[in-house]
Amino acid sequence: MRVPQTPLRALDRAVSLFPGKRAVWCEGRTWTYADFFGRVQQLSRALAALGVGPGDRVAYLSYNCHRLLEGYFAVPQMGAILLPLNIRLLAQDFRVILRHSGARLLFVHPDFLETVEAIRPDLPELEHVLLLEPDPRGRAEGPTYDQLLEAQPRDPYPRPEVDEDDVAELFYTSGTTGQPKGVMLTHRNLYALALQMVGALQFDEPDVHLHSLPMYHANGWGAPQTVTLVGGTHVMLPRFQAAQAVERIEALGVTTAYMVPTMVIELLNLPGLESRDLRSMRRLVVGGAAPSPTMAREVTERLGWPFVAAYGLTESSPVATFAFLRSWQRGEEPEQRYRRMASTGQPMPGVEARVVDLAGRDVPLDGRTPGELLLRGDTVMKGYWNNPEATAEAIRDGWLHTGDVATMDADRFIQIVDRKKDIIISGGENISSIEVEDTLYAHPAVMECAVIAVPDAKWGERPLALVVPKPGAAADRAALAEELRLWCRDRLAHFKAPDRVEIVDSLPKTGTGKIQKNVLREMYREAAPSDRAG
Repeated sequence: MRVPQTPLRALDRAVSLFPGKRAVWCEGRTWTYADFFGRVQQLSRALAALGVGPGDRVAYLSYNCHRLLEGYFAVPQMGAILLPLNIRLLAQDFRVILRHSGARLLFVHPDFLETVEAIRPDLPELEHVLLLEPDPRGRAEGPTYDQLLEAQPRDPYPRPEVDEDDVAELFYTSGTTGQPKGVMLTHRNLYALALQMVGALQFDEPDVHLHSLPMYHANGWGAPQTVTLVGGTHVMLPRFQAAQAVERIEALGVTTAYMVPTMVIELLNLPGLESRDLRSMRRLVVGGAAPSPTMAREVTERLGWPFVAAYGLTESSPVATFAFLRSWQRGEEPEQRYRRMASTGQPMPGVEARVVDLAGRDVPLDGRTPGELLLRGDTVMKGYWNNPEATAEAIRDGWLHTGDVATMDADRFIQIVDRKKDIIISGGENISSIEVEDTLYAHPAVMECAVIAVPDAKWGERPLALVVPKPGAAADRAALAEELRLWCRDRLAHFKAPDRVEIVDSLPKTGTGKIQKNVLREMYREAAPSDRAG
């Protein structure tokens, strides 16, 4: 028997088995799975009444909320395509994405209405702009999201036949190296990821998941489908703030959360953290950027939370690997154990991985020889929207070329060394910015850091470290900078150690909390050369 793989089966299972169970908590309001299912049907009917049909793109410009979660099921069940937009982008980015995708309808939070109205004349295919919430300033006419739903019955929507290879979601990459590319994720991609996440992370009905990660980012790491599949509870966090995250964990018994490293740093530096009752947490998954071994140690020892590092990219739906300690590794010395816990890990079930050299040959499994990481499996994207050239460049010979430089050891544990564009080449030697950052994070005064390449007349380029200190740790910034420079020289080969350390108040970040090294490189591209290398 062949039953199409689609995330719609996750919702069908949840409402069948757990109709009275709390499905969603959002801003103090709750909905059961029967309620949630009914609202999804109303949304599909409302969209159909507005002319949306199979293949049409429906965009959302929204914080995390129950309305966006409803779109994750209501739009695909129509055969249409969900397009969540990164709220941190600029008007010109929205213009490019909405025009390229040909979106017909956009749901928008009132906070972004003015931005959308400014570009609306440039979007002839965008037929409808609808508010997700009432506008407190009364700038828009027409029904709001909830008014649209109230006009529709809650009966099951008559779904068209969906092929599992049809596109269900469209996510645009950040476009830091050119025009953004629309990653096409199919029904099969999304359902496969949900099954893999349930198995790998052992999700089950009692789980209460905190949506601390923006759902517009890379399929929300699969949480919309995964939590629904097992009948767990979705807890919405509109925007990440450590204090609010802790309140939700403590008050609602949150058991799981996904975070990027900058979120974890904010959480670990929250005053009074140790006095809060956070024992309900059974797993924190950290990805989106490389976590440090120091972070793994602090989460494990200070909070008592099991820490799991994850790796992936939008093109892999996104999660591809987890750094679970294997039975033969649990007795390792703490330093080695935490370093392995913060590694990229091993491919999750259903994913295959290789590390290859420039000629496409597998590198030795010695944990030292770098190459490009390749992936394949059920969760790898269909391709880039209306961009066959980019698709052919990314997927070659049946493998997704990630653009990440990695090593692989005899246990097939992967370690991302850096993005290709973030590798620092100094005097012909490759320097991993991640390795230097891990060294800095081990210093007790460092809260956040980023290491980038800056031009150097003698060596071509050299590492520059930008450090945000912990509160009260930088009374004398110059002294701390020199202390950190020497700290690195004592712990790294001298050619790897940064010549300069600058103490800064903050680092630029994406909407998901990733540090924007491309912005930093532009800011420091005229950095003065140094003669300290060697």
